[in-house]
This record gives sequence, structure tokens and C-alpha cells, in this order.
Amino acid sequence: MQTFQYSQAKSIDVAVGANGKFIAGGTTLVDLMKLNVEKPSALVDINGLPLDRVESTPDGGLKIGALVRNSDLAWNPDVKQRYPVLSEALLSGASPQLRNMATTGGNLLQRTRCYYFRDTNYKCNKREPGSGCSAIDGFHRIHAILGASDHCIATHPSDMAVAMMALEATVHFRGSKGERSIALNDFYLVPGTTPDKENVLEPGELITHVTIPALPPGSKSHYLKLRDRASYEFALASAAVIIQLSGGKIQHARVAMGGVGTKPWRSKEAEQALQGHEANEHTFRAAAEAALKPAKPLRDNAFKVELAKRAVVRALQVTTQTA
Repeated sequence: MQTFQYSQAKSIDVAVGANGKFIAGGTTLVDLMKLNVEKPSALVDINGLPLDRVESTPDGGLKIGALVRNSDLAWNPDVKQRYPVLSEALLSGASPQLRNMATTGGNLLQRTRCYYFRDTNYKCNKREPGSGCSAIDGFHRIHAILGASDHCIATHPSDMAVAMMALEATVHFRGSKGERSIALNDFYLVPGTTPDKENVLEPGELITHVTIPALPPGSKSHYLKLRDRASYEFALASAAVIIQLSGGKIQHARVAMGGVGTKPWRSKEAEQALQGHEANEHTFRAAAEAALKPAKPLRDNAFKVELAKRAVVRALQVTTQTA
């Protein structure tokens, strides 16, 4: 780890003007600094900022501060009652100790767990643009089958972001040019030829909060995570689904997947296959097929295609059984 300057921001304006890397829980950043993957010259501690509240919005939605800890968000009564998919996603990630430290903003920005990104002995376009991608010709069992390119096949590791994608969250941030917001689906960038650019944040911009709209009345939701072991493991495939039923037919559907995409992956194809159709096995399988139709698997991760389909089907089954 290289030396760095450390400062504590007393206000949001001070933070965005500090010209440093923001640190809150540090559950990803500190690890990457130890590996010399991240090498900031300055760290700006933002833990003192007033961004740690969960509040209802006038339109019936929820406003989540960027510094709300994952544990606090997962156990928040409004989240558990109105957005169980988000609570389930958070509780399936990391460990209790990490969830007590990790923040909402940091979770959205966590970096990939690709072996080659985290080992500086290997080539990685995400870490060093133009150097190449060792994962493509290497061991790529955990890597992406959706949204990948010839320059990067790394998956996004967040569980929370998958649920927020299905919930159609909006990310709000502030920089030297003022405030702006963007839908979470547009916040993340697919790698293309520039995998080092993971999102639309400009240098110095700080995530302040996330908003989630109210769900249609009677909606049910579920997050299902499939992994190599039952705890403290990243998803090989996951599914976040939200369903509203009326008369046995699906009136509203949202589907997002994790563990399979270069960003938390919303499948509008699956949603279209569900909307207006009977809630039955045939419909669920059609939605799963539609969701994975764009997949481009490689040698070691081809199993993810079927695994992700089963995750989508099972998540839909669980959701509609409780509807």
C-alpha cells in the first residue's frame, strides 16, 4: 500500500471539493489498496456527513442516504415490509460484520471480484486500460455471460444493486457543477472498449442518496441467490423479481439478475414475456429463456446460462406463491 493523505469532510461541499477518493466503510477500497489495485494519493473520510437516514418520500417511495449501513437498511421496518426483495438481497451478501460497516453508496460502487483484476501480476483492462484481459483466455468460471466485450468479462458483485435495479432505483449525486440524478440502469456502463469506466460518475462527484418509487398495490417480491456455499460468497447467478397479480395474470413484472452480467442486469425481455400472461410454469420458463437469450458464455462459465434460468424461474415461483 502506498502512502496517502487523509482528511475528514465536514460538509458535502467540502467533500466534493477535496480532490480525493471518498472512504466510508472501506470494505472494498481498503482491500484493494492493500493489493495495490487502488492507489489513491488522498482519502476523504465522509462518515461525518448527514447522509445516513432512511426516509419515506411524499409519493410513497423511499429515500436512502448514501451512508446508511447495509445492516441498518436490511432491517429497516419500511424496507422489510414494502421492499422485501431489497432486505433479502442485503442479508444474502457478505457477513454481519461487513454489513455493519458497508454503506449504500459504497455497495453500488464496489469493484469486481475478478481474480485477474485483483492480482497485479496479470493483465487487466479495467485496472490498466489497454493492457489486455487475462480472464478471457484464463479461468473464467465466475465471469459474465451478459454485457461482456472483447476487453472485459468481469461481473459486478453487488446483491443490493440487483434488487435496486428491479426496484427501478434512481441514484442522486453532487459534484462541483451541482446536483444530478440518473436511473440506476443508466448509472452503470457496460465495458465495451473502456472497461475502466464503470459508471457515469465524474471525478469528485459524491453519491448522496438513492430513491426507490412506490410499488404497485399488492406487489410481491423475492431475491434468490445461487452460490458455491451458503454464506459469505458472491453469486454465480441471482434473480430479483417483483410481481403484481390480478385474476391469476401478471399485471406488473420486474426482473433483474446478478452474478451473470458486467453490471446488475435488468431483463426487459423477461418482463415483456411475463406482462399480461398467466402466472404459471410455462410463462416463467418463457421469461427465463428470454432473459438469457442474449447470453454469450465462454468455456468455463457456460453452466451459468441454465443456472440463471433456474434462478429466474424459482424466484418467480416463490413470489407468486406468496402473492
